[in-house]
Amino acid sequence: MTIYLITPIPKPRMTKSDAWKKRPSVMRYWAFKDECRLRKVSLPVEGATVTFVLPMPDSWSDEKRATMNGKPHQQTPDLDNLLKSLQDAIYDDDRHIHDIRIKKVWGYRGGIKIET
Repeated sequence: MTIYLITPIPKPRMTKSDAWKKRPSVMRYWAFKDECRLRKVSLPVEGATVTFVLPMPDSWSDEKRATMNGKPHQQTPDLDNLLKSLQDAIYDDDRHIHDIRIKKVWGYRGGIKIET
């Protein structure tokens, strides 16, 4: 199992104008892609389990944080958009990936766990 302490960012809908408009969601996505490439995140072609650990809000009490740590994350961002951003960060062409299991959970810090 490999753990990358990179907060997952979903893939935003982008338009041609994002090349010069610099929307915050797009800037966060590009920073995420750069961080994944800098840390040399790798994803096997088959048989991997990817767990996206999304950070809990600061507004939550310590009691709620302790209760929710490791529990399923059932809010936005969507799971498919998280996987899409990870694959786009790692591969220029990701059509060769054919077997992957994904999930998202709450955590104290954001991260990506990849198990083979």
